[in-house]
Amino acid sequence: MGCSVTLYDHLFTHVATRIDPERAHHLGFRAVRAGAPLLRASHAATGVEGRPVEVMGLRFPHPLGLAAGFDKNAVGIDALGALGFGHVEIGTVTGLPQPGNPKPRLFRLPQDRAVLNRMGFNNDGAAAVAERLRRRALRGDRTSGPVLGVNIGKSKVVPEDDQAAVEGDYETSARLLSPHADYLVVNVSSPNTPGLRDLQAVEKLQPLLEHVRRVADSATGERRVPLLVKIAPDLADEDVDAVADMAVAGRRDGVLDGIIATNTTISRAGLATPSAEVETMGAGGLSGRPLTARSTEVLRRLRARVGPDLVLVGVGGITTVEDARERLEAGADLLQGYTAFVYEGPGWPRRLVRGLSE
Repeated sequence: MGCSVTLYDHLFTHVATRIDPERAHHLGFRAVRAGAPLLRASHAATGVEGRPVEVMGLRFPHPLGLAAGFDKNAVGIDALGALGFGHVEIGTVTGLPQPGNPKPRLFRLPQDRAVLNRMGFNNDGAAAVAERLRRRALRGDRTSGPVLGVNIGKSKVVPEDDQAAVEGDYETSARLLSPHADYLVVNVSSPNTPGLRDLQAVEKLQPLLEHVRRVADSATGERRVPLLVKIAPDLADEDVDAVADMAVAGRRDGVLDGIIATNTTISRAGLATPSAEVETMGAGGLSGRPLTARSTEVLRRLRARVGPDLVLVGVGGITTVEDARERLEAGADLLQGYTAFVYEGPGWPRRLVRGLSE
């Protein structure tokens, strides 16, 4: 295993970093999908000896999953599961297909083990992704693959100050995608869709979540799909508390099941990368190591506020086994990674899960 890590580090440093980050992502993801049969065989032979987690009426084979943003269009769910992720969250999917922001829009900060992105919810749209998930279910992969989360967000053309239009947009995604999801996530925390983070204000967020809940229930019949909301690390503490209080009330009313904390940050504080270099990258959300402390702090604050019953998913700057343990001790039921997967390579999920189990 040590050799494979060294090989990946060598390839990342001397090959991947010379390729445009978005192109490198697509090439790497294509390789993972191409190697899926071998990955599945290896997974069946060796498995990932994790500690199962049972929350929201679902059984997760272990706490670690892949955060939204990596597989935006549901094209590699089972290959990613074979790498060792116990759950895979696809998306963010929007009601309408959209190309996202102009390129370049993805940047590496190797000195900080961080990634800056302003992708802008580029995806094929809810109808296309729903059809892809329908075909996956027909193949039987849904029952054998990882737990599937579906992350939905606002289409860019929908004005954020028109609550009815926003709810209608999320309704499209919830109606089409809920039947295929093990759990559903409302994303109101990406910094890359203008005005999206304004929807984190409780007076806008609560009716949105209630509407999505009604639509999901109508679309899935007797099967209730758990609903979570993903929040930003840049919320002030009093706003974190307000979301926590709303979530507790939402759980009591049967609306909400949990919170994912946190999305990327717009802060650039404390970076090792020279500020002039960071400025040339422009706007966007930062993920990876710079997020570790604040994400942990938000999660710990949430757990203290919501009590033991609401599900909390910790994401943001989790790289080492120690990071993962700290997040679990801070109150996380589940964990997600993304940027560490980019820097540490395809063996990272299994290494982390094994480390947590020891």
